[in-house]
Amino acid sequence: MSFPASKIFVRCDLFPEEFSIVVTLKPPSLPPKKNEYLFSVVAEGPDALLLGLRYSPTRVHFLFLREDAAGAWQTRVTFRSPALTDSQWHTLVLAVTEDSFSLTMDCGVPVDITADVRFPATLSMQGARFFIGSRRRTKGLFTGLVRQLVLLPGSDATAQLCPCRNADIILSIPPVLQGLTGRPEDNEVLKYPYETNVKMTLGPRPPCTKVEDAQFWFDASRKGLYLCVGSEWVSVLAAKEKLDYVEEYQSLHTNSETLGLEVFVIPEAGLFVATANRKATSAIYKWMDGKFASYQNIPTQQAQSWRHFTIGRKVFLAVANFDPNEKGQEFSVIYKWSQRKLRFTPYQRVPTHSARDWEAFEMAGEHFLAVANHREGDNHNINSVIYKWNPRTRLFEPNQTIATCGAYDWEFFTVGPYSFLVVANAFNGTSTKVQSHLYVWLLGSFQLFQSFLTFGAADWEVFRIGDRIFLAVANSHSYDVEMQVQNDSYVINSVIYELNVTAQTFVKFQEITTCSALDWEFFSVGEDYFLVVANSFDGNTFLVNSIIYRWQGYEGFVAVHSLPTFGCRDWEAFRTTAGSYLVYSSAKEPLSRVLRLRTG
Repeated sequence: MSFPASKIFVRCDLFPEEFSIVVTLKPPSLPPKKNEYLFSVVAEGPDALLLGLRYSPTRVHFLFLREDAAGAWQTRVTFRSPALTDSQWHTLVLAVTEDSFSLTMDCGVPVDITADVRFPATLSMQGARFFIGSRRRTKGLFTGLVRQLVLLPGSDATAQLCPCRNADIILSIPPVLQGLTGRPEDNEVLKYPYETNVKMTLGPRPPCTKVEDAQFWFDASRKGLYLCVGSEWVSVLAAKEKLDYVEEYQSLHTNSETLGLEVFVIPEAGLFVATANRKATSAIYKWMDGKFASYQNIPTQQAQSWRHFTIGRKVFLAVANFDPNEKGQEFSVIYKWSQRKLRFTPYQRVPTHSARDWEAFEMAGEHFLAVANHREGDNHNINSVIYKWNPRTRLFEPNQTIATCGAYDWEFFTVGPYSFLVVANAFNGTSTKVQSHLYVWLLGSFQLFQSFLTFGAADWEVFRIGDRIFLAVANSHSYDVEMQVQNDSYVINSVIYELNVTAQTFVKFQEITTCSALDWEFFSVGEDYFLVVANSFDGNTFLVNSIIYRWQGYEGFVAVHSLPTFGCRDWEAFRTTAGSYLVYSSAKEPLSRVLRLRTG
C-alpha cells in the first residue's frame, strides 16, 4: 500500500518539524532480530529512506534522514518496548519536537529521549512516497493488524488522546474487530465492519421502502438521525422530543366493554395488547402493519385485568376473573405462551374471590403473584393472597395472606435493597373511606409499613423522576351508607405522595381533582414526564375528559391536554419504532382507542 507524499503535502512539501504519530496495532510474535516496518517515506529516485517507523520484539525504531554541510546520513532513535509483541492490541504515540523524542504505549509512562541530533526542520517530501507496512521491499513487510495510523502535526498529542496516564488503552478497539484472527476465511479478504458507504437524506421525512433500505435520514428541524429498516425509520441518534398534541390513531373494537388492558412484548413474536372484557370472551391483539389486529380469543368470566410476566424463558399471562363460571366455581387462570402454537394455553387455575388485579414480581431470584380479592359474596373484608412459584412443581402456591377491604389493585416496587407492596382498598362494606396499606418485605414476609387514607382507591402508580420516588393513588368515590348519595361525591381529589428518605415515609406531595379516577399511567416523551388519569364518571355522565399532566418541577404536575373519553377505565403507554402511543379502554362501550403522541 503506497501513495505519493503530494497527497498530504499539497501547499508545502516540508515535513512538519514538530509532530505526533499515532498507531494502533496488533503485532504478531516475531523471532529475535527480525524487524517490520509500520510505515516509511522513501525518495523516488535514489530509493533513500527519508522517514520510517519499525519495530522488533523488544524495540521500536524511529528513523529519519539528516542533512547538513558535511552530507546526509540516516539517524535512528531507539525505544525499548518489551511488551509490544504479545499478540494484544496496543496504541503507540510517538511525539517529536526538535531533539526531544517521546514514545507512549497505552497511555502509560512515556519514554523520553533527548538526542544529539535534532529532527530536520527542512525535510523535503518532494517526489517522495509513503509506504504503509513496508519499506518498498519484501524484507521488513508488516504481518500484523493496524487499526489506525495517524500523522498529527504540532506538539505532543499524548495529552489529547490520554485522559489518564494510567489508562489501559488510548483509543478503544471495536469489539467486532477484537475477535478477528487476522487471517481471511473461505478465501476472502478481511472485511472491516466499521467501514461502509453511507447515504443520507435531508429535508422532510422521506418514504422508507426497499429502495431506501439501510439509508440514513437526518431530520434537521428536530436534530434526529434515523435509519431505514424494512419499512420504518428507526431512531439512531435520538432527537429531543417534545409532546405537541395527541391524535386519535385507531378505534379498537372489542368483544364487549373493556375493564383492563395489558400491553406487552414477546421476543421474536411481537407487540401485543390483552383486553379484559366484561362478557364471556376476552381477546389478545397483535401489532401488525402499524395497527392492533385480532389475534386470539380467551374465555373469561367478567375479566377485570391481565398481567404479563416471565419466569426464565417462559412467558405467562394471568387473568383476574370477577364472576364464577357456569358451575359456580370462582377461579382465575394463568396462561402460558406456547412456542409451538404461538398462542396462550391454560396453565394453572387459582381459586380467587371476585379478583380485581394480579401483580407479578421477583425478589432474590424467586417469583411471586399477588391477587387482589375484592369480595366473597357480600363480604368485602377478606384476605388477598400472595402466591410463590415452586420450581419443583412448576406451580404457584399460597405463600402469605393479607387482610384487605374490597381490594382493587396491587403495586410492587423497590427502594434500594427494600421491596414494597401497596394495596388499593376500595370498600369495607359500609364506606369507601378506608385505609390503604403499604407493606415492606422483612424476614420472609410482607409487614405493614405505612397506611394512607383513601376514598374508593382503585389504582396505585409508582414512578421515579431522577432520584425522587412517587406514589399516586386514584380515588374513585366518597361514599358512606349513613350519608345521602350526592352526585359530587365522585369529583374528589386523588393524591400523589413522595418518599421522604430521611423520615422513611411517604408524604403528601400534590392533590389533583379527578372524576371517579380509576387509573393512573406514568410515561415520558423525550426529557419530559407525564401522568394521565382515567376519569370515568362525574356524577352525571360517563362522557368526561381524562387529563394528561406534565411534570413541571416545583409546580408539580400541571394539566396540559384534555382528552374526551367515555367511561374510561384503564390507560397503557407503549412505543414502537414509529412513535409513542396511549391506549385507553372503556367500561361503557365495546370500543377502545389508540392515541398517537405527536411530537415536535
